Amino acid sequence: QVQMVESGGGLVQAGGSLRLSCAASGRTFSNYAMGWFRQAPGKEREFVSAINWTGGTSFYANSVKGRFTASRDIAKNTLYLQMNSLKPEDTAVYYCAASTPFGGVTTAERTYKYWGQGIQVTVSS
Repeated sequence: QVQMVESGGGLVQAGGSLRLSCAASGRTFSNYAMGWFRQAPGKEREFVSAINWTGGTSFYANSVKGRFTASRDIAKNTLYLQMNSLKPEDTAVYYCAASTPFGGVTTAERTYKYWGQGIQVTVSS
């Protein structure tokens, strides 16, 4: 059974940092493109970042560009999202997802096949 479990969320003050992790089990995602999405209260889920299967290429939503950095540890089958200079508008449930084998970066939610259960990030002003 495939599981993707996010960790590292919580409450932080504006300007602070958090590092989300997404540990996968039941399948190796070493050759999958991976991504992060988020859903704020009352809003639709939106794309945050994506990283290709090698980890060499990443892409970010304009709202987080320059503040968030995605990375992956293939040996640990784990995806990360370093979030710096957090703002109250970053408050949301964050989801990790796996797309396709040998895939490039993609922002389209429909291309992601496996999803974590989500983790809350709350940024206070």
